[in-house]
Amino acid sequence: MKKFIVALLFLGFAVSSFSQKKTEKEEGKMDIINLPEIVIKKAGSDFSVYVPDDNPDQTVRRLEQNFVAYDLGKDYKGNENYLVTMDIKNGSLAATYDEKGKLIRVVENYKNVILPSEVIYSIYKNFPKWTIVNDKFLYTQTEGDVIKKQYNVKIKKNKEVRKLVVRMDGEIVKGL
Repeated sequence: MKKFIVALLFLGFAVSSFSQKKTEKEEGKMDIINLPEIVIKKAGSDFSVYVPDDNPDQTVRRLEQNFVAYDLGKDYKGNENYLVTMDIKNGSLAATYDEKGKLIRVVENYKNVILPSEVIYSIYKNFPKWTIVNDKFLYTQTEGDVIKKQYNVKIKKNKEVRKLVVRMDGEIVKGL
């Protein structure tokens, strides 16, 4: 009887260890899906939609995460429009809500952030031997639609200074 129980336990452990083993085909495969927008909350029959930016700067992402986690509560009641502002050392986020608590508009403005690699590559490709002096990131959306998403960059070569407007994909809109 003792041998039977030990054999049963051994068989039970052996079967369970094989069930957790991954095959080579399964290992390493992962589907990544980026959701385009976040529904912050339901306001009456409408939804407040916020499209977070995938900026490489962690301070920008942290502020956006704090905004998504912010609970408006009942502070907006009795007001035609309600403004929420969040500030950090190098930037700010301002959001406007309507009388029902629906998010209408978000304006984000940051200075001297980490630039995306596409923006850096485009600037140095079109302006070799120039250096980036400073930058501003502007991000505006209205009711979940992105209106403006650009970098205003100041570059310098010797004593000459130029101002560029660059989109997220590296396209230089103004300054060439």
